[in-house]
Amino acid sequence: MLVTFSTKSYADITMFGDVAKKLLGMMGHSGTIPSALSADDVPAALEQLRAAIAAAAPDEVPDDDFDGDPIDRPVGIAQRAYPLIELLEAAAAGGHRVMWE
Repeated sequence: MLVTFSTKSYADITMFGDVAKKLLGMMGHSGTIPSALSADDVPAALEQLRAAIAAAAPDEVPDDDFDGDPIDRPVGIAQRAYPLIELLEAAAAGGHRVMWE
């Protein structure tokens, strides 16, 4: 399953469903798909997501410790969240809601 996040002030972002549900949970949302955040709720969701990412256990291998093929390098939750954080920042700045389906 793919989940697409959209708002008027940023390009649509599509990600795998399991990652999207995890990020929605980190934002304090139930993970219901499809759903939306009102413009008033976007700043709080953004801050909650940032706090959850900062508190998450590191799931990345430091560059000096990774000796495998770069294509096999794991992608951490902070990296996966980056596009969504940018979308939420743009929505908050523009006063727009965020929807996902």
